[in-house]
Amino acid sequence: MGFFDILQSVIGPAVFFSAPLIFTAIGGVFSERSGVVNIGLEGLMVMGAFVGIVFNLTFHDMLGDWTPWISILVAMIVSSIFSIIHAIASVTFRADQVVSGVAINFLALGLGLFLTKQWYDKGQTDMVERPFYTMDIPILSDIPFIGPLFFTGMYLTSYLAILLAFVGWFVLYKTPFGLRLRSVGEHPMAADTNGINVARTRYIAVMISGAMGGLGGSVFALTIALNFSHSTIVGQGFISLAAVIFGKWHPLGAMGAALFFGFAQSLSIVSSGIPLLQDVPQVFLMIAPYLLTILALAGVIGRAEAPKAIGTPYVKGSR
Repeated sequence: MGFFDILQSVIGPAVFFSAPLIFTAIGGVFSERSGVVNIGLEGLMVMGAFVGIVFNLTFHDMLGDWTPWISILVAMIVSSIFSIIHAIASVTFRADQVVSGVAINFLALGLGLFLTKQWYDKGQTDMVERPFYTMDIPILSDIPFIGPLFFTGMYLTSYLAILLAFVGWFVLYKTPFGLRLRSVGEHPMAADTNGINVARTRYIAVMISGAMGGLGGSVFALTIALNFSHSTIVGQGFISLAAVIFGKWHPLGAMGAALFFGFAQSLSIVSSGIPLLQDVPQVFLMIAPYLLTILALAGVIGRAEAPKAIGTPYVKGSR
């Protein structure tokens, strides 16, 4: 197998596995830039996966080819609403944000499994009939060298993930809303003094995080898992959180980190076609993304400086 063939076999799956991580990591950046720790990214992905699959199974006859796109939109809305629980606990009631996030993880999984058992009378849903499919991008796929690598056999959701990373960067760093959100995460008292509603800004940031987590979970479910069960989302939210930290709380940095972790996840799929990896036991390749997540969180690869007020509830009038 030539070098070009290896690249072609690696890039597609790497971007494919990265897309759900990119979506969720962008949401995590917004939440944590506002000063709210969001350990609940895993739960938000679980909720998105559950809603996306159930909606797809229920309305695929009515909506036809539009079913997966409307499914991820509904998943975004429901997960955004679900994330309000975390906002109420951490912003309004000033509860421990880590504990609140962990509770979101347990609540989402428990609720999803309970409703799955009630509606389908088993521990998992049926397989969806209208998932996302790969496609070749017209004209661009015919470009020599670049076309086969980046525009052949790809999911549109992968391009959407990269596009939203740049949109997230623009919103955070080039708009008044982004400036207000970052100021709330760095120095909430100064932001409050300048007329910025700290609580409202943090609510909005957490809800954006919920929407993006729901998008990530539903895209994962409708491209990779194709059904919902207790093991549909296993560790993806925590890998996304690692991408937020590894990417230094920056949308484009988080995207780069997510691409790195997505590549690690794809190794177990593409290893048979890569000479150097053919003899590596499959179990080592399967644990690679989780090992890299631990290394990133432990700061082995490089330490990042978090927003100054992250994890600290704001009490109006306090220093």
